[in-house]
Amino acid sequence: MRIHLIGIGSGHPDHVTAQAVARLNEVEVFLVADKGEAVGDLAQIRTEILRRHVRGEYRVISVPDPERDRTPRDYGAAVADWHDARARAYEKVLLGLDADETVGFLVWGDPALYDSTIRVIERVRDFGTLDFDFDVTPGISSVAMLAAAHRLVLNRVGGPIVITTGRALPGDVLAGADNIVVMLDGGLACRELVGTGRWGIHWGANLGTDDEQLVAGPLDEVIGEIERVRAALKAQHGWVMDTYLLRSSAE
Repeated sequence: MRIHLIGIGSGHPDHVTAQAVARLNEVEVFLVADKGEAVGDLAQIRTEILRRHVRGEYRVISVPDPERDRTPRDYGAAVADWHDARARAYEKVLLGLDADETVGFLVWGDPALYDSTIRVIERVRDFGTLDFDFDVTPGISSVAMLAAAHRLVLNRVGGPIVITTGRALPGDVLAGADNIVVMLDGGLACRELVGTGRWGIHWGANLGTDDEQLVAGPLDEVIGEIERVRAALKAQHGWVMDTYLLRSSAE
């Protein structure tokens, strides 16, 4: 069995690379995580990507995504349990396929950046019940999309950039980071920095989709607009995927 993990970008079919298109057309069976009706728009985007780019016949198998504890006492252990449950769910489906079939997983953004699919597939392999190899095709990440949409160079000249999560943002700021891309921040952790007068923000939501929204300016001045736009998107779709750059005005 051969498995392709294929980065499909942040949502626009035109952002699927030529290499990814070639991989998509090698796949006979796509396994996709079913996260329920609340994120039905994402399933439609995925369907459109396949419709536009795959020429031959293929099957799509939806795999119910295991429940996840969103407020765990031990975050690392909770994520490990979730990955294990995902791996078991995929293993069960893969065991029912022919050994010579080529399987594909569609990965939002880039599989190497804040995505669990590589780890989950490695865990399936480690179970030892299936004989397969897998490869990874990179995709256009939301970080790249954010920079392009705002016409940004993410790093200062000769300087570093930290890519982190909302959960880790306070610690990164305390450690001295002053040029920070933040992902996976459902609670807008940047609100804790409002009032310092120090930070500028370039924010983007649902990047690459028809509902893409951008806000930029001093954090103290635009945080209210970000909160309003974000709430409206979530009310409309049931989900919102946003990424932002925080940059200190202090050199």
